Amino acid sequence: MKPNTLNAWALAAVLGASAVNHLRNPAFYYPVVPPSLCSDKGGRFALMTRHQWVLASALPEALGAVGLLVPCTRKAAATATALMFVGFTAGHLSALKHAWGPKGTPQARRVHAVRLPLQLPLVAWAWSARRA
Repeated sequence: MKPNTLNAWALAAVLGASAVNHLRNPAFYYPVVPPSLCSDKGGRFALMTRHQWVLASALPEALGAVGLLVPCTRKAAATATALMFVGFTAGHLSALKHAWGPKGTPQARRVHAVRLPLQLPLVAWAWSARRA
């Protein structure tokens, strides 16, 4: 197997595991959904509850994983995955902001201070999978 193919498959495995985790442990992802998008948080751009957003976000991850496994869709899936990670950055920024707010905890500050910078290598990894 070519190294670039292995790279795409590894990213697909991470995306697939994350999609499954969204369904098994949705509360882990709640802080990353900006309150402005949540109908249960009085968000002004609310379309769904926080729980529904988390469950819905499993779908693009699962589709990205499948797309990365199929050679003829790999480049498009890798591009879409990189853009998805860029889009998720807004949620991580929101979570970090709330972690440092009045209701934030030291643990939330640590968790979100680590999760936000992870977006950059994830974007780079997805972008690199376009070459597979």
